[in-house]
Amino acid sequence: MNAFDLSPLMRAAIGFDRMARLVETARAASEGPAYPPYNIEKTGEDSYTLVMAVAGFGPNDIELTVHENTLTVAGKAPQQTDEARLLYRGIAGRAFERRFVLADHIVVEGATLENGLLHVSLKRVVPEALKPRRIAIGGVAPKAITANGNGEAAQAA
Repeated sequence: MNAFDLSPLMRAAIGFDRMARLVETARAASEGPAYPPYNIEKTGEDSYTLVMAVAGFGPNDIELTVHENTLTVAGKAPQQTDEARLLYRGIAGRAFERRFVLADHIVVEGATLENGLLHVSLKRVVPEALKPRRIAIGGVAPKAITANGNGEAAQAA
C-alpha cells in the first residue's frame, strides 16, 4: 500500500493540515531520488549546517528559498560548452530540487559554496515571548506576632 488517505482523520480535526503535508513530504522523500547527497550536521546547541554535494554547479546555478517552514534547494543544470571533447560523463550535471521541512523557529542564516559542497547555515531562534520565564510569587507580608503579659499572642502593628 503506497498511499495513505488521511481524509477520515481530517474531518474532525481543525488546523492539522500541516501534519498531513509532513506525512506526504516524508512519503515522497522515502520514494524520491537521492540526488544530490547531503549531510545534516549539528554545529552547536541551536545551530545546524546542511551540506550538499553539488559538484559542477556554481553559485548562479543554485537557488535557495524558504517558504512556510520548507527549505527548497534547486539547481539548474550548468551549460556545457565543450560537449565534443567529453568522452565520459561521470559527474552528474542534471537539474535537481530537494525540500527540507524546518522545525518551528529555524531560520536560514546564510549559504556558501566551496569545493563542490553547498553549506547552508541554520539556527533555532526562539522569540523572547516563547522562551520560558520565571514568574515572581507575590503576596502579603506576614505580620509580626508578640506575646503580651497574660500569655496570649497579640499582633503588633
